[in-house]
This record gives sequence, structure tokens and C-alpha cells, in this order.
Amino acid sequence: MNSMLCTRTLYAALGVALSLSTAGAAAGQAAFDKMHLDDIFYAEGGAIGDLNRDGAADLVAGPYWYVGPAFETRHAFYEPKPFSIVGFSYSDNFIVDVHDFNDDGWNDILVIGFPGQEAFWYENPGEPDSEDTGHWTQHLALPAVDNESPHILDIDGDGRPEIVAHVDGYPGYASYDPERPTEPWTFRQVAGPYEELARFTHGFGVGDVNGDALPDLLMSNGWWENPGFDADTPWERHEEAFALGAAQMYAYDVDGDGLNDVIASRDAHGWGLSWFRQLPEGGFEKHIILREDAAKESGRARFSQLHAVALADMDRDGLKDIVTGKRFRAHGEAMDPEPNAPPVLYWFRLARTDRGDVVWTPHLVDDDSGVGVALAVKDANGDDYPDILVVNKKGAYIFRQHVR
Repeated sequence: MNSMLCTRTLYAALGVALSLSTAGAAAGQAAFDKMHLDDIFYAEGGAIGDLNRDGAADLVAGPYWYVGPAFETRHAFYEPKPFSIVGFSYSDNFIVDVHDFNDDGWNDILVIGFPGQEAFWYENPGEPDSEDTGHWTQHLALPAVDNESPHILDIDGDGRPEIVAHVDGYPGYASYDPERPTEPWTFRQVAGPYEELARFTHGFGVGDVNGDALPDLLMSNGWWENPGFDADTPWERHEEAFALGAAQMYAYDVDGDGLNDVIASRDAHGWGLSWFRQLPEGGFEKHIILREDAAKESGRARFSQLHAVALADMDRDGLKDIVTGKRFRAHGEAMDPEPNAPPVLYWFRLARTDRGDVVWTPHLVDDDSGVGVALAVKDANGDDYPDILVVNKKGAYIFRQHVR
């Protein structure tokens, strides 16, 4: 596929997508109801999951969980601590997940904090929406988690989520012992150490790059090949210039040729979004979704600081789409490109043409929320369509999707 054709097709679609999004969705198209949960800066990531076992999804944003399906009642599971949004200010809550870690039938909450600091999980006391529940018991998972985009997922297929990141220059993953869930987790180093993998390194992903049904690791400067979880050999590093400093990265077959491609933002504090077609003969071919020199463009969708990227089938057509946006005041109000531009939130619909081309059509969800460092994209209102939870310096929002 010709990358210039892809780019021209994208920009031809931009004006249509923007007019539909800003004017309201037409019949049969997705629209979103915006609910501002809180306007205080507590965190930059959140999670969606059932915490009170009533069958409805709840929301986790900062120190609070919001009772679904209305999300009008909230409970603090740890002591609320507001953070400033002025200048270089950050929270201690970056990445969140919901899972029953102690196997007692109640989902708990895992929080990865500021890069290089601790990850804790908070034990659901049971009947968590009772008035006298109080704050949940905190358990240390890891004393330090590096990278600004670690993942929480089941990488080894044991049915339990792991923290996938790098620590002290070593890529790897941390798992807990289900027999002793309250003890600190064990981190398995799979390669390294590497001097360039530091506390604030940007860009991380998990996915099967080479098609052997084993999840590999993705970073901005390459990927690490999984030799098998029973192997003692280090994972082989493959150099590849995917990005300067990405956010969440993904391996996904974008063009439907049977080979998994790579999706990454170019610079979490700059411009650009691309997918990299995996070539049959080896290597990758870059295809631009959002231009790296977007600052020079006018009259088109353009935003910087794509510090949170999610992949989900937003319209249930069988293809995964991209959800991303502009991080609000990543380094304050005076740093990074256009720090005070509208903090937009978009989803990019993936389509494949009869000629085998790929087209990404952007749809504006909102122009006054943006993203943090992670997005929770999951059905929150029970209609089987993914919704979007945004948590950042502007507070917390849930965008509930519906189709007209």
C-alpha cells in the first residue's frame, strides 16, 4: 500500500468526520454522552469494572470508585489527595486495573503510581458501598515500576494479570503468587540491562509481532522476541525506529494480510501517530495517520501530546480502532507544543478498501477533556459498545457511547 495514498485518503476524510462529530452524529453513527465526574486532579488513568458485584460496571478514577450504572455516587478507597495543575505537577496514580487478586469473589484495584515509584493493590473489603466500609487495605505489589506506559495484562496465559514494564533497565513482567497474594510480586527480567531504559522512558507495548502465538514486548526503539516462557534464554532484541517516545503501543494486523503491524504515537510530548506495516521479507514500512509536522498544517485535525493511546473496536465492525487525544498540561501551561490548545479526544475508525488500502477516519469525541497517560476503553453502560473513561488534570470524565 502506498503511504502517500493513505495520507491523502485520511485528510480527505478529515473534514467530513469533523463536521459530523461537532454537529452531532448522524443516524447509525456513534455519539457520546459526556459526564464530568470530578474537576479535581487526582490521577491520570482509570479503570472500568464491577466492584460491588451488582452486575453493572463501576468506574475507578483517582482515590474514588463510582457506582454504576448511574455513576452519581462515589466512595473513596484511599485518602483523597488533590494535586496542583500549575507548572510541573504530577499525581501518584498513573495506571489502574480491576481484578480479584485474593480470589475472594470481590474485585480489587491495582494502581501503578508515578514512574519509578511503587505499585499497590487495594483489597476490596466486600460490600464496598456500605457507609462504614472506610478505606481499603493497601498491599505493595512492586517497589518501583519504570516507563510512563506500563501495561497490566495477562502476558503469560495463567489467567492472572501481570505488570509488564521495565525496572532498573531490565524489561520484564511482575506476577503475584495466588497462594500468597498480599506479598510483594516477583519481577522476571527477560533481557537487559539497557542504559536507555530509564525511569521516565516513553513507550511500551505487548503483542505477538512475529506470529508465533507468543506475546512480545514493544518499545519505541524496537521489539523483544519471546522465546517461550519456559526458556531461560534472554528475549532477543530487534532494533526498529518506531517512535521518538511513544505512549501505549500495539501489535495488530491493520491491513488484514496475516502479519501483525505496529501502532504507535511518535512523541508523547510532540506530534505524530503512525502504523508500521510488517513486510513479508522482514522489517516495517511506516504509514502516517497524523503528520509529524502537523504544527505547520491548518484547517485539519491536529493535536500534539498523544500520551495515551488505546485500541478497541469502537463500532463493533470487527476491526480495532484507535482512541487517543491531547494530554492536558503534561508539563504545565508553558512547556511542550501548544500546551494551551483545546484538549481534544478522538477515535480513529479503521477501514480496509477493496483495493487493499487502509483508511483511518477521525471522529471528534470532545474538545474539552483530552487524555492523561492512560485511557480505559470498555463497555460501562451495558450496551456492548465501548465507552471511554478519561482521568487527567481536568478531573475525570466518562463518555458513554450510543448509536443513533
